Amino acid sequence: MPTSTRRAADAASVPDTVRLQGVGFGYAETTRVLRDVNLTLPAGSFHFLTGPSGAGKSTLLKLLTLAERPQSGTVEVFGEDAGSAPRSAIPHFRRRMGLIFQDFRLLDHLTAYDNVGLPLRLAGVKDEVWGPDAEEMLTWVGLGQKMDVHPPALSGGEKQRLAIARAVVTRPDLILADEPTGSVDARMGERLLKLFQALNKLGSTVLIASHDEALAERSGARVLRLEGGRLTGGEA
Repeated sequence: MPTSTRRAADAASVPDTVRLQGVGFGYAETTRVLRDVNLTLPAGSFHFLTGPSGAGKSTLLKLLTLAERPQSGTVEVFGEDAGSAPRSAIPHFRRRMGLIFQDFRLLDHLTAYDNVGLPLRLAGVKDEVWGPDAEEMLTWVGLGQKMDVHPPALSGGEKQRLAIARAVVTRPDLILADEPTGSVDARMGERLLKLFQALNKLGSTVLIASHDEALAERSGARVLRLEGGRLTGGEA
């Protein structure tokens, strides 16, 4: 088989990282946050998710992280039916994800260095192995001088950057970020965008939910828009 044909065949055999079909969700019978959402994130793709406040961006991310279950439709992650998977299977999916939340979810009793290294330590990586990776990520997000500082002593923007470093240190297959640049200045926002782009080039599929439509346009990524519970641009 010619090399170009073999590569095309290999690419075709890789399942989409995310596929949502006809997904609906609401917190009450009269409140439908998402309506008939169809979304495809091919492996190795980079997307921004935009839309006004209350449009359902965070809710959509919760469905992808399995924090919520769809009330209609299907949610597939890594080629598997995640929407109806038992709760015992959730760690199986999340081990391949890098999750960045608006409320940071840092461990205050751990230093910045140990917060970043925690996912690798939980994965069984030895300290002498994960240490350089943690240092590299902290340096990248501008916290190289605060490795020994605990989260309560950090500013909101610093906590945001620490949360990002922790989420991506494992080089996850799927990065889901909820307003990852919302607490940082424009210069740091551009730096963090470059970090996400670098990880994307290494193979991570990236979905960033953000109000910053200008940053989304500058990224060169495909931009999805969620409004009134409906998604536009979500199908590949």
